[in-house]
Amino acid sequence: MSGASHDPSTAPAGRVPVFFARRELDQLLRVYGRLVAAGDWRDYSMTGGADVAEFAVYARSGDAPLYRIEKRPALQTRQGQWAVIGQGGQVLKRGRDLAQVLRVFDARRFQVID
Repeated sequence: MSGASHDPSTAPAGRVPVFFARRELDQLLRVYGRLVAAGDWRDYSMTGGADVAEFAVYARSGDAPLYRIEKRPALQTRQGQWAVIGQGGQVLKRGRDLAQVLRVFDARRFQVID
């Protein structure tokens, strides 16, 4: 699994870079573990920066991320600081509560049967 990459030098002077709190990481890794066990996901990466922290998940190492879960505290009072972004860049779910946003991964997937 990829580790966390965090560069404090990317934050402006006097500002703490954005990253995930322990409780948030617990929620993210619980969903990640469930989908790894289901065989859907295989790898992840985390980054923190001046304005955004990102948790990205991959089907295979080296591929583009399947989903990115972003934390943007500047958007908390508007549309919410949490967003799940799909592979094509579309926002799948946005909100103020991480648990609610992560429910996008609870939806059943249907398969077409011949």
